[in-house]
Amino acid sequence: MELVTTFVSQAGAKLNSVRWKFRITPMRLVFMAIAAVAIAVILVRFVLGLGATTNLNDQWPWGLWIAFDVLLGVALAGGGYGTCLIVYILRRDKFYSIARSTMLTSLLGYIVVVLGLLIEVGQWFNFWRPYVSWGHASVLFEVFWCVSCYTVIQILEFCEVATEKVFKGFHKYLKKAMPVLLIVGITLPTLHQSSLGELFYLMVGKENPLWWSAFLPPFFLLSSFFVGAGMIVIESSLAGKALDHKVDNSVLRGLVKISGGAMLLYLILKIVDIAVKGTVANVFAFDLPSIMYLIELVFGVIIPIIIAFSSLSSTRKGLIWFGILDVAGVILNRFNVVFTGMGKYLNQYGGHYSPAWTEIIVSLGLVSIACLVYLFIVENFSIMGHQGSEAVEDIMTEVDFASTAK
Repeated sequence: MELVTTFVSQAGAKLNSVRWKFRITPMRLVFMAIAAVAIAVILVRFVLGLGATTNLNDQWPWGLWIAFDVLLGVALAGGGYGTCLIVYILRRDKFYSIARSTMLTSLLGYIVVVLGLLIEVGQWFNFWRPYVSWGHASVLFEVFWCVSCYTVIQILEFCEVATEKVFKGFHKYLKKAMPVLLIVGITLPTLHQSSLGELFYLMVGKENPLWWSAFLPPFFLLSSFFVGAGMIVIESSLAGKALDHKVDNSVLRGLVKISGGAMLLYLILKIVDIAVKGTVANVFAFDLPSIMYLIELVFGVIIPIIIAFSSLSSTRKGLIWFGILDVAGVILNRFNVVFTGMGKYLNQYGGHYSPAWTEIIVSLGLVSIACLVYLFIVENFSIMGHQGSEAVEDIMTEVDFASTAK
């Protein structure tokens, strides 16, 4: 499917034509079908409320949409700020080829998070109130503002890419603004990623000791950083098949090693945390929480560390396994914090919870919409394999710290 858009001047003179293309495949039709059902459910939710479309109750006010669309969505979208830090601040030009695709994935992830927050809020039509009601003592207030501002920053960063093809007159201005946007875009996620952990730090006595910790904020921040490499490996593998694009193994291996270093720090903090809290017996109790905790730690952290620092990371199969285990480990961690960690406390009051099919379809629908938008953008803009250290130099010229020091 192809569409041609023609831009004309006020005098009627033809300026340029822009071609838009979007291939229709069986998988994309499946995405469209899921998205259509999800949109219908969301509309019902907006009209009839949460009670008609979820299994939430007074004991379980947070369910799948918070765990998956928000907590997990924010974590998995964290690869954007990590890649920006590595490429644009640390100036590792080697990774520039995956910078744009990673930032795009992050942008779409945060848009899904914003939509998830909108449908999760009880009175969704009051979503604007935090902008004018300053609950500065609330952790959720800080998360709301940081996520909102960071999403806007990411949209502006993408506009620098978009104006290479459309509205080209704005490109030079956005390019000049990129140093500031990048620095703000790296700073904001460190705030709300850690603050999401702070939410559960406040639930002392309610959260299982295996997951409750004074280290929860750095745990959430570190995991959002190291999961970025896993997401990039999986994304590049899927994109390689769907879009005939392959990222060099040396690039992915470099990212995996950086991620492995962050994982190692995370593991050390976990061990220290267990020792300080005195929860060694809880870890090896081999009840449900213990088993879930050990699976999360062994398969989601320890094995990926071994892969990252062994010869396995030099093979395509090893990289893919790293990505799968890395991402699966973070997914399991967030679900454990919300469900396994708090299940015993919340269920004692009689409010059991399991997601309704409508909750599942909405989550799948938001992911499907993100996938369709991703495919459209990479087919029409310069995203995949955008090479050249010159681009990094151009963007960061105004932030030349060495010359500033002189």
